[in-house]
Amino acid sequence: MNDALTPAQLRSLTPLNMLSEQQWRELRTQLVPQHVLAGQLLFRRGDQARTTYYLLSGELLLEDADGCEERLQAGTVASCHPLSPALPRVQQARALSDVSVLVLDSATLTRLLTWHSALQGLLLELQQDGEDLEWLQRLLANPLFARVPPANVRAMLGRLQPVTLPAGSVVLQEGEQGDCCYFLKQGRAEVLRGSDSERQVLAELELGACFGEEALLADRPRNASVTLLEDSLLLRLDRQDFVALLKAPVVDQLSLGEASRLLAQGAAWLDVRLQDEYQQAHAAQALNMPLHLLRLKARLLDKERSYICYCDSGKRSANAVYLLAQLGFSAYALRDGYDALPALQRDALLSENGAGYLARSGGRIERSA
Repeated sequence: MNDALTPAQLRSLTPLNMLSEQQWRELRTQLVPQHVLAGQLLFRRGDQARTTYYLLSGELLLEDADGCEERLQAGTVASCHPLSPALPRVQQARALSDVSVLVLDSATLTRLLTWHSALQGLLLELQQDGEDLEWLQRLLANPLFARVPPANVRAMLGRLQPVTLPAGSVVLQEGEQGDCCYFLKQGRAEVLRGSDSERQVLAELELGACFGEEALLADRPRNASVTLLEDSLLLRLDRQDFVALLKAPVVDQLSLGEASRLLAQGAAWLDVRLQDEYQQAHAAQALNMPLHLLRLKARLLDKERSYICYCDSGKRSANAVYLLAQLGFSAYALRDGYDALPALQRDALLSENGAGYLARSGGRIERSA
């Protein structure tokens, strides 16, 4: 068993089966079975490591301090629950045959379970208040909300301002400064770029969609227009509320030292500046995906890998992290960009120049010719 567990396998494990598929994706790097040879110990009595174990194949012997033994076979009801979950552990576990086990970080699992339970409680409360939940459930299915505390979701709902507009209304205008974002509660809308004969339709927005947030993240003019295709009900969230309730929890920021440690664990730099800026100087082995092309090019990135986005001021990279979170990627921003670094650190970071590196399908990174 070398491949990650399938949804069907995860649904058989308690309490993993309480999580959503999006939350399973957040655990994806941990969902690969590990192998233990016959005779080896999985853990000892008194172990206090915050680790959750599930037996997936084979047979284990569990033994407590009084010598009481319990044989545990994979595929039984008992094996669908964590092994000796209390800390410090009251049993030791020894493999009676070659076994495979699922090993999870307990703190991460607890956080996801707590978020899921709190969110379900919020939805139940809103349902009892007569709230139409379909749009909200679609909104919360967006991967970025997996990182927003339920308390922030509740506070956000209290600050949304309803706006009813007829079909044909231009809600956002390309080039204007952004002071708010919107959620689509009823109706349909389309995203357009350009004008007259050069106008392109970029997307049609579905129920629960959030739009207009990119200008708030980057503190730049709107990069597209949004027009209503039918009479619609929108919910407006002002800039200050968006930053406090959504941006802060979603956009994880790192110092250069923290970024270096993450790079040592397999993360990659992602330069979101323009190609000309990148070619002047960029981080070692950094990929270049300009922010305005990121949504299109993100399909080339590897969802099993973390990415550290950087730019000069930190504004474009914050926008990139928010976008990547929407798409289900693990991403971080270099805090305040490289302009905030001392000159020696900035020069050491931007140590390469020229065409650099390209992302290929499957997450492969190649040096450009």
